[in-house]
Amino acid sequence: MKTWRNASLAVTAAAVLALTTACGQEKGTQSPNGQAVGAAAPAGAPAENAGGYGSDGGYGAGAAAQGGAAAAKPAGQLAVWDSKEFGKVLTDSEGFTLYRFDKDTASPPKSNCEGECAKTWPVVSADGAKPPAGVDASLMGTVTRADGTKQLTVDGWPMYRYAKDTKPGEAKGQGVGGTWYAASPDGKKAAPGNGGSGGSGGSGDAEKPEEPATGEGGGEGGGEDAGTPADPAGLSVRKDPKLGEIVVDKNGMTVYRFQKDSAWPMKTACTGDCLKKWPVVAPVDKNDTEGVKLKGFVTFNRPDGIKQQTIDCWPIYTFAGDRKPGDTNGQGVGGTWFAVSPDGKLVK
Repeated sequence: MKTWRNASLAVTAAAVLALTTACGQEKGTQSPNGQAVGAAAPAGAPAENAGGYGSDGGYGAGAAAQGGAAAAKPAGQLAVWDSKEFGKVLTDSEGFTLYRFDKDTASPPKSNCEGECAKTWPVVSADGAKPPAGVDASLMGTVTRADGTKQLTVDGWPMYRYAKDTKPGEAKGQGVGGTWYAASPDGKKAAPGNGGSGGSGGSGDAEKPEEPATGEGGGEGGGEDAGTPADPAGLSVRKDPKLGEIVVDKNGMTVYRFQKDSAWPMKTACTGDCLKKWPVVAPVDKNDTEGVKLKGFVTFNRPDGIKQQTIDCWPIYTFAGDRKPGDTNGQGVGGTWFAVSPDGKLVK
C-alpha cells in the first residue's frame, strides 16, 4: 500500500543523505545486508468489474446516477467529524462523509463498485490526500481501478462519497443496502462510543481474510496479553509472555525489523509488494513514546517518498498478518523478520 508524499523527491533524497550520514557517523560501519530501495508498487491489482452493489435501494439513485459517473474528486486534507449519531467519521477536505463498501476487500485492496454503482458512490481519488491530525499515515494507501484511477484506501478499504450527501455533515449513505457505512479514521465502520473502531449494523471487518498469503512461516499470537494497551503512546513497550519486552505502536500492534535492511547507512530492502505485508511505521514524535530508546530515533525519508520511523537508525514496520493487539504472527517470518526490543535490537 502506498503512503503519502509530504515533500518532493529531491528534498527527500537530501534528507535521506543527511540522516544516513548522521547515523553513519554515530556507528562508523556499513551493514553487508544493505540494499538500495526501489520504486514502491501500487497498493493492489486493478479492480475487476463486478455488480457487487446492492439492489432495491442497495446503492440508491442520487443525482450522479442520472448521467455518467463523475470524475474521481481528490480527497485533499482529510478530517474527522465527531458525530453523536455515528461516532468519529472520516471526511474529505470539504467535510463530506467518506464511506466503505462491505463487498470490497481490504486484503488485498479491491473495489467491487463499478458502473452504475460508481455513479451513486463516487470514487475518492488519492491525489493530494493527507491524513487527519493524529491518524497514522501508514493506514492510508491506494488501489488502482480498471480505468487507471488511483482510489484512496484506509487500512486497505477503498473510499467513496455518496451522491445524496449534498452538504458537509450529512451521512445519508449510512447503512444503505446493509453494505455501505461511514468510515472511521482507522478504516473500520463508524459507530458511536468506540472511537470509530467498530462496526455499525454489521459484523465489523469479518469479511477480511483471516491471514494474508505470505508463503512464509509465522509466529504465534500474544495469547493472554492480547488487547489494547493501557498506554496510548505512539510507540511503547509491551511485555509479551514469550518474547519479553517488545515495542508496539499506538494501536498495540507489534513492531518489527527486517534483517536485510541497513542502519549505517540507512537503507531498506522492503519495497513494492513487501510493503503490502509489512507497512512502515509512520514518524512518531519523541515525546509520544514510553520506554523506547531515543538514540537514533529519527525519521527515514525513503527514496520512494515514504516517511518511516526508525529506532537506533533501523527502519521499523508492522505486519499485515497481525489482526489484533498482542499478535506476533510476524515473528521469525522468512527467518528475517523479528520483533524489536526497546533499544532497537532484534528479539529472537
